[in-house]
Amino acid sequence: MSYIHMDQAVVNALRDVMEGGFADLLDTFIADSDERVVALIGAQQATALVAVAHSFKGSSSNMGAIRLAQLCGILEDRAKKSPLVGIDELVSKVTAEYKMVRRLYVQELERCPRQRVVSH
Repeated sequence: MSYIHMDQAVVNALRDVMEGGFADLLDTFIADSDERVVALIGAQQATALVAVAHSFKGSSSNMGAIRLAQLCGILEDRAKKSPLVGIDELVSKVTAEYKMVRRLYVQELERCPRQRVVSH
């Protein structure tokens, strides 16, 4: 398993493609991911775990959060199997990795110039 928390090449490519919208993309990723972590922790059914893990895996992969995407993929696969052995440990690993990833993406966000709205 890769231990790349944030693939800088992916982040740089997103910055180039998104231009002025990159900060909004980061804001959205962080806000959505915060909600997904809460949903994973509170999930009471395997189907909810699978859905959240799948969604989190996709967004993490798209944003270059390699290890987070891998952990979410493992969680998604494990949640599809009965009994749900080791799920709490996997959710904890996803949560811990997201905390690391979140710090890195907040740092990226702090480096982004914000577009200012000029009022007349």
